[in-house]
Parts: sequence; structure tokens; C-alpha cells
Amino acid sequence: MIYLQLFWAYLKIGIFGFGGGYAMLSMIQFEIVDHYGWMTTTEFADMVALSQMTPGPVSINIATYIGYTVGGISGSLVATAAIVLPSLLMLMFVLKFLFKNKENYIVKTTLESMKPVIAGLIFVAALLMMNPNSFCDFGLHQNNISVMICAVTFVAVFWAKINPILLILASGIVGYLVY
Repeated sequence: MIYLQLFWAYLKIGIFGFGGGYAMLSMIQFEIVDHYGWMTTTEFADMVALSQMTPGPVSINIATYIGYTVGGISGSLVATAAIVLPSLLMLMFVLKFLFKNKENYIVKTTLESMKPVIAGLIFVAALLMMNPNSFCDFGLHQNNISVMICAVTFVAVFWAKINPILLILASGIVGYLVY
């Protein structure tokens, strides 16, 4: 019975939760804390903090953690699958439509017109990350090593075509040695 409740709770969140993991937090809290009572508000806040520290989308991390807390490994698999299922099904539908109609003028034009928008969104996200918290030594009277690491990594990825994973590891090592 607990697995059906987990599946149903997270399926609803997966279907109606738009805007990413942080936008889903209120829905998750309502289902987990208020509706089912699987944890307290304090435990939920701690779990959200823990989910932010682990890699991956926050909503999926929360689903996995709560599923494990409530139903063990099987519960974590059920909750994770339920929150991901609606997005997977929608993505499969959209991809099937796009591949079926990839030569359609409207589809082609729409996809081509989305490229600058996506590039702009990525650029804005990069600008938002350029702050004193991300670049701890940024300024006129600083050594700007973090800025240099960022610039060298950018050049290495886009012009030298070096594997980004290797650059992330190298940047981490340089950052660790310098700071």
C-alpha cells in the first residue's frame, strides 16, 4: 500500500509540477508533510538542504530520499520513477512528433528560431553566475585566478575542443591548489 501511495503522490507532482525542482517544493511538502505525514516540517527542511548538496535535480533527489525513508530501496525506486515518468512520456511524445515532422517547414523554422533564444538563456545564466560568490578574487586589486580559470576553460572547450570533464577536473585541482 505504501508503494501505491508513493507512486500516486509523486506521479501527481511529476504531472502538475512545472518550473523545476524548486517550484515543486511546495507541492512536495504538501504531499509528504501535510497529506501523508511521512515526515515533519523540520525533517523536510533538512532533507531539502541535503538534496541541494547532492548532484542532480532537487526534486528527484527529494523523491529518492523520501522514497527510501518511507519504503526502503524499493520505495526510492518507486518514488523516483513516478516523478520522472510524466516528463519522460511527454518527451517521448514530443520527440516522436519532431522526428516524424522534421522536414515540415513550420517545425524546422520553429526549431531554428529557438537556437538564439536558448543561447541567450545560457548566456544570461552564465552572467548570473558571475558574481563575487562565484569569483572570490574578482576585482581590480585582486589576482583574478578564478576569472583566469574560467576564461582558459572557456577557450579550451570552444576553440581547442578539449573534453569538458577533463577541464572540470583540472579546474578543480587548480582551484584546490590555489585556494
